[in-house]
Amino acid sequence: MVSKDQSIGGAIFLVCVVIAVLYTLIVFFPKVVLGIFGPVDEIQVRIWAVIIPVFIAFIAIMGIGAWIGWTMATTPPPKPIEEITSEIEEEEKKEEAVKESTEAAETEEKGKSKTKK
Repeated sequence: MVSKDQSIGGAIFLVCVVIAVLYTLIVFFPKVVLGIFGPVDEIQVRIWAVIIPVFIAFIAIMGIGAWIGWTMATTPPPKPIEEITSEIEEEEKKEEAVKESTEAAETEEKGKSKTKK
């Protein structure tokens, strides 16, 4: 059985192949492909067949660049390494203190239980 992701992937693959084949036919044989709709100016069709994808790619790249810039501008700077290491050291000291106090309490309880026997 095919999963939902595989179905979507197959659909994307088919759409891309169909668009690639149509684009290739329009660029190299515009009269054959578009001639069924009436007279076609080959040069004009080829120019637009190049201009439109280049424009879309350019806008997409500028959009990605703008998104990266916005993300960098609105993200707070990270903590300095010194601050991070000092926090880690403090946590380790706290853990050691808790461990020592737990061990001391256990030792004390063992001493009390031995004296009662």
